[in-house]
Amino acid sequence: MTSNSEVTDAGKRNWRAALEVYGQPRVVGMAFLGFSSGLPFLLVFSTLSAWLAQEGVSKTTIGFFSWIGVMYSIKFFWAPVVDRFPLPVLGRLLGRRRAWMLLAQCGLMGGLIAMALTDPTADLATLAWFGLLVAFSSATQDVAIDAWRIEAVAESVQGAMAASYQAGYRIALLTAGAGAFYIASGTSWPFTYFVMAGLVGVGMVTVLLVAEPDASKTAGSQPQEDWVVEHLRRHDFSPAWLHGAYGWVLGAVVCPLVDFFSRYGKQALIILLFVSVFRVTDITLGVMANPFYLDMEYTLAEIASVTKVFGIIMTLGGAALGGVLVVRYGILRPLLASAILAALTNLVFAWLATQNDPGTLSLALTVSADNLSGGMAGSAFIAYLSSLTNTAYTATQYALFSSLMTLPGKFIGGFSGWVVDNFGYVWFFSYTAIAGIPAVLLIVWLLYHDRRQRSAHEQEERTS
Repeated sequence: MTSNSEVTDAGKRNWRAALEVYGQPRVVGMAFLGFSSGLPFLLVFSTLSAWLAQEGVSKTTIGFFSWIGVMYSIKFFWAPVVDRFPLPVLGRLLGRRRAWMLLAQCGLMGGLIAMALTDPTADLATLAWFGLLVAFSSATQDVAIDAWRIEAVAESVQGAMAASYQAGYRIALLTAGAGAFYIASGTSWPFTYFVMAGLVGVGMVTVLLVAEPDASKTAGSQPQEDWVVEHLRRHDFSPAWLHGAYGWVLGAVVCPLVDFFSRYGKQALIILLFVSVFRVTDITLGVMANPFYLDMEYTLAEIASVTKVFGIIMTLGGAALGGVLVVRYGILRPLLASAILAALTNLVFAWLATQNDPGTLSLALTVSADNLSGGMAGSAFIAYLSSLTNTAYTATQYALFSSLMTLPGKFIGGFSGWVVDNFGYVWFFSYTAIAGIPAVLLIVWLLYHDRRQRSAHEQEERTS
């Protein structure tokens, strides 16, 4: 949380000085790293779905391909390794953070080139394995970039770093979404993936130009909790390396979990359940979005212009609205409103699916409703996840939440093609709307619990 002194200092800062922070080399570099982080995401998700759909791959198979994105949902498991283990050669040359980033980017470039060289109609399984390599490398890069961002600048500059990252990330989404569609419409999908592989070089050059944070150069183990030190003192291990490894696991993985459950008690399970189901409705819909647009006979250029370029503009507008609502009404009420809207706007897709001759205007209206609610939900949800973390374990706990929030959606989304093939788009979009009900019910419970806590606290203050 921001202290009163920090607010006062921020208030004294004039506009010119505040804007000058965006000229700092590491803040500028963060935008290019954000581009590198955002580029691969759509290439193994909705853009890949469009390629497979045009190659005649069944909707069921396309749905199963969405499971490649599970890599983003389980990155928490290897995040401690990326966080603390220095690579043998690259680590000495570049430092721990930049070494991991460059290694991940090599995996990205190699995986995208391999995907471009693979024919989906002849060897679909091989394409899936190369897609898995891209997703794993991308998730690993995200862990390293997050660590670099936190360590590279002072806390007062973190807001500028986050804004710079988001700008680069959104440009990357446009590139891998609308850009890829425009290129594919004039050439071919394999050529498009060759171009995207070349754009990974933007991140590679950035890694070579930015400086390694001083914090990540520090050798030695990270500070451990008192109970970990005491636990290790009372338990002797042989050989000695096992003692160190056990302590490392306790400090890197167990401590953040123990801290979270100790702060929230039984409520922690409800919170984790809510985090896991909040994005089920939009992730499940996203798997079949591009195949749906193509089946409705929209051209690649129309899809790129409306759903990618115009859609991202609407998402940014929704995100700005969500941020204002959070400031005005707190986190939980805007979160409830966005959860309801996220489910209801899926029914707009069901309406579009019933149209015999839908025009571009109908598509724009559908995308507007979906992306405005999605942007609003994103702002409220990120604010909520951030409020759950302890500053002593911000990176690890946020990695856990960000992994958990996509895992159920990715799993359920794998069956989306089967639902479409067997029941059609209208029932599919209705089913995705129903999938949003658990999140709405859970946040109603969280609101009720929050009000009870506030009432109990106010009653305690009056009686004291």
